[in-house]
Amino acid sequence: MINNNSLIPLILSLLAGLSTVIGAFILFFSKAENKKLITFALSYSAGVMITVSFTDLFISAEETLSKHNGNIKGVLYSLLFLLIGALMALLIDKFIPEAPKTNDNTNEKLYRVGFVSMIALMIHNFPEGIATFISGYENTSLGISIALAIALHNIPEGISIAMPIYYSTKSKFKAFKYTLYSGLAEPLGAFLAFLFLRPYINDIILSITFALVAGIMLYISFAELIPAARRYKYHSIYLFSIFLGIFTIILSHTYSH
Repeated sequence: MINNNSLIPLILSLLAGLSTVIGAFILFFSKAENKKLITFALSYSAGVMITVSFTDLFISAEETLSKHNGNIKGVLYSLLFLLIGALMALLIDKFIPEAPKTNDNTNEKLYRVGFVSMIALMIHNFPEGIATFISGYENTSLGISIALAIALHNIPEGISIAMPIYYSTKSKFKAFKYTLYSGLAEPLGAFLAFLFLRPYINDIILSITFALVAGIMLYISFAELIPAARRYKYHSIYLFSIFLGIFTIILSHTYSH
C-alpha cells in the first residue's frame, strides 16, 4: 500500500513531470520564446544536477558499497556504475529519433517536429521518474533536490514540444495536450517503480541506483543542458545560474543534516 515513504516521491515525480506544461504556458503568454528564462532554467538545473551527483548520490553510493566491499572496491564499483549510468544516457540519446531539420516551415513538417520531440522526451522522462521515486523513497531531501533539477529542465523541454505543435496547428489545446503527454511519462515511471521495484529496494540496490543516476545526471548536464544554455549567449545569466544551482544544494545540506 501507499505510505508516506512512497507518497512523497510519487508526488515529487508528478510535480516534476507537470512542470513540462509550464513551458507551454510560457509560449502561450509571451510574444516570443523567452531565451533568458530558458538559459536560467537550463543552467540552474545543470548546477543542481552536478552538485547533487557529487555531494549526495556518489558519496552515498561509495560509502555503502565500501562498507560491504572494502574501500578500494567500493570506490571502483561506484565509479563503474557511474560510468554505466552515463553510457545508458548516451545510448538513450543515440536511439531517440531526431526531429527533422528543415528550412521549409510547412505546417505538416512543423507538426512532425513537435510530435517527434514529444516521443523523444517521453522516452527521456520515463527513467527520470524512476530515479526520482527511488531516490525520494530513501531520502526525501535528496528526492526534492533531484525533482527540482528535473522540473527546471523540463520547462524548456515543454517549449520545444509546444512551439512547433502550436504554430503548425494554431491550437493551444493540442500544444498543451502533447506537452502534458510528455510530462506524464515522469510520474508513470515513478508509479511503475513503486509497483515493481519497491520490494527489492535495499542498501546495495539503492547504492547502485544512486551511482547510475549520478552518471545519468552528469551526462545530461555536460552533454545537453550546458551546451544548450550557452547557445543563447547570455553568458552572465549562464554563469550566475550554474553557481546559484550549486549554492542551492550546498545550502540545503545545512537544513537536511
